[in-house]
Amino acid sequence: MNATTAARPKLVEPGKLAEIKKAGNLVAKDAGGTLVSDFFEANKEAIKAVLPQHMTPDRMMKIALRALRTTPKLMQCTISSLFGAVVTCAQLGLEPNTPQGHIYLIPFENKKKGITEVQIVVGYKGLIDLARRSGEIVSISSHAVFENDPFDVSFGTDESITHKPRLDGERGKIIGFYAVAKLKDGGTQLEFMPVGDVNAIRDNSQGYKTAVRFDKKDTPWITSYEEMGRKTVIRRLCKYLPMSIELANAAALDERADRNETQGLGAVIEGEFTIGTDDEADEAERQAEAPAIEQDKTPAVTVPAQTADADEAPAHVAEGPQELFS
Repeated sequence: MNATTAARPKLVEPGKLAEIKKAGNLVAKDAGGTLVSDFFEANKEAIKAVLPQHMTPDRMMKIALRALRTTPKLMQCTISSLFGAVVTCAQLGLEPNTPQGHIYLIPFENKKKGITEVQIVVGYKGLIDLARRSGEIVSISSHAVFENDPFDVSFGTDESITHKPRLDGERGKIIGFYAVAKLKDGGTQLEFMPVGDVNAIRDNSQGYKTAVRFDKKDTPWITSYEEMGRKTVIRRLCKYLPMSIELANAAALDERADRNETQGLGAVIEGEFTIGTDDEADEAERQAEAPAIEQDKTPAVTVPAQTADADEAPAHVAEGPQELFS
């Protein structure tokens, strides 16, 4: 992954710059709207450096601040992890918490550090968008299969799927999910997962286990089961497709979220951020906690080059306090 170095713009007085840097360790609610906005403004060049041409740092900053207003629990997250999440979304070229349903910012309790951080969750539409960017995929789609739908799948030397969704009457229960990708060279790649296989992945998700344990209903596996199933089969299909760096890193981040592990996004503003092993993530966190030697120099930022349908958004997304950013 290429490192991108961005010089800090001189937007504030030196005395306030130290205050803004310190604000990165604060939670958004304690910092207040003005300091959060100043923090993003002072680091705007880091966002600009990784954005694709069709996106602007001002728009990404506006989306981030809107996410704080509309998702109250994000107000408990550190500003640095919010900034890191926005930079990562920018590098992936996906706008978070929008009706497009590509990617979402959600709160994550980092029990090891005793703080709440922002995590990103990629939706199935986001995975599809990233898959197409390889330039080798003409189209990719995913669907749920219901027990009363005429359906047939065949594997072997002549793989095929025939699915005619029932348009009248009860479709019955979901019995599986499939995804199909048409390649530029004329080939086709498909994947089918029976509902039992999808449920096994769901049951192994730490987020789902926690929700069941504490009788919570705000996990997307409960609120948006079909969308999560479609994303699961797409993610498996992508393992056999020509994969862009963006898609590979988005999948890695999404798997960390599934395992209820920190994504370490707060390290973006401190220095190098990569997607790697758990030990590498822990080391990145330790380095992020170390005091900076050059306080006025922004280190290199290495972020992944880059889940959720609107229905896949966490159930706790709701209108939050408006006065903070008014």
